[in-house]
Amino acid sequence: MKRFILILCFSFLTLFIVACSGEKTGNEKSGSDSDEGWSPEKSIEIVAPSGAGGGWDTTARMAAKVFNEEGIIDQDIGVVNKTGGGGAVGWAYVAGKAGNPHHLFVASPPLIDVPLNGQSEYDHEDFTAIANLIADYGAFVVRADSEWEDLNDLFEDMKADPSSITVIGSSSLGSMDHIQFVKVAKAAGVDIQKIKYVSEQDGGELTALLNGSVDVFSTGVAETVQQVRAGKVKVLAVTSEERLEGDVISDYPTVKEQGIDSSFVNWRGFFGPPDMDEEAVQYYVEKFKELSDSEAWSDIRQQYGWDEMFMSGEEYETFLNEQREEAKQLLDELGLGK
Repeated sequence: MKRFILILCFSFLTLFIVACSGEKTGNEKSGSDSDEGWSPEKSIEIVAPSGAGGGWDTTARMAAKVFNEEGIIDQDIGVVNKTGGGGAVGWAYVAGKAGNPHHLFVASPPLIDVPLNGQSEYDHEDFTAIANLIADYGAFVVRADSEWEDLNDLFEDMKADPSSITVIGSSSLGSMDHIQFVKVAKAAGVDIQKIKYVSEQDGGELTALLNGSVDVFSTGVAETVQQVRAGKVKVLAVTSEERLEGDVISDYPTVKEQGIDSSFVNWRGFFGPPDMDEEAVQYYVEKFKELSDSEAWSDIRQQYGWDEMFMSGEEYETFLNEQREEAKQLLDELGLGK
């Protein structure tokens, strides 16, 4: 009888332990493991705050592709385009997703420039900085039959009469394509307040250059390759510190090798909405680091002429704040600061 009672008590004890264990499991966060931290519960949306084919769109889509194909992130990742306001429409959309870790967006200098010139109520401090991924660079492009053979030829004419030459870019006035050109022109001695800049955000920049409506196209390196191959345009300079490696782009001269002490980096990274949980932030930092270190991403960087530029945490925040101070000084000089 005593043995039967002991067996019965042991059975009840085992059932009690199992029940408690099941209750604890039921209280854990859905889609995550208490030992492993947060992980996404549903598909992830990456916003490219621009139209298809530009730098933001390409970076977002290539990142999503490698994340999925390399198995770095198991959840589906979709890229959506939110155009308008030089990025401001997309930023406002993500700002409305506060605390939701399933929404990200790709950003670059316009996230700093556009708020500084008063075209957006949101700046980088209104979002959760996750990680910077790459460095891209500006390119200054003219028609293949242009009389200007290098950047100094162009700037000599601009010094004589800055307003006689029209520069076009995809960014709004006071944003990246404008600022990268102005920064270099200032170093060359051009009166930057007299530079005539036209913003074209609907994809007509190249058409305007080729039909003679404008004289210079300030853009990104990747956007030049096909047209250079086709013999329609030539690149007077790129804003990298050293020559870039890769087919076609290795022929592009830098600003510095033409005797102008200036450069411009188009950093490109990823942000989340405000008030993201710290565990979710850490999850994404680790995943973007894995992406950055992958061979597949290295191949994509080489394809588009991007350099590795991974940053996260305090290092990234410090960098962004320094970029804001530099941009503010230039915009104030142009009379475009808010």
